[in-house]
Amino acid sequence: MSSYISLPIYQTSTGQRLRMEAGRCTACGTLAYPQRPVCASCGADSFETAALSGEGTLYTFTVIARGGAPAEFDDQQTMTGTIVVGVVALAEGPRIIAQLADVDPADLEIGTPLKAEIRRLYDQEGIVRYGTKFVPA
Repeated sequence: MSSYISLPIYQTSTGQRLRMEAGRCTACGTLAYPQRPVCASCGADSFETAALSGEGTLYTFTVIARGGAPAEFDDQQTMTGTIVVGVVALAEGPRIIAQLADVDPADLEIGTPLKAEIRRLYDQEGIVRYGTKFVPA
C-alpha cells in the first residue's frame, strides 16, 4: 500500500500543506480544505484562497497498528510502533483527516482542542515531505 504523491503535485499544493490555506467558493462561500476542482455545495469552479487558523477539535480518531500504514510511514512506525490519525473539525468548519502527534491515544477524548503544526511526514523520491499534523492545544 502507498500514499504516493508525485513531486509536481506535492509542490503545487504547498499552500494547503504548509500554510493551512483553504479554497473559498466565490459563488457560495463554502470552504474546501483541501481545495477541490469544484465546490461540493454548489458545483462552481472558482475559488479564492482563505487562511485557516489551524485550530480545531478532535471529532474522532483511530490508532493504526504497526504495518497498517502506507509504506512511506515505515520509518515512523519502526520508531513509534503506532500512528494516531484523527478527523479534526477545524474552527472554520471543514473536517479533515490528519495525523495526531505528541499524544497518548489513551488520553484522547472526542472534543479535545487541537492545533496544527507543520511537521516532517516522510521521505519520498529523496525529498523530505512536510505537512500538517495536529497536537493538543
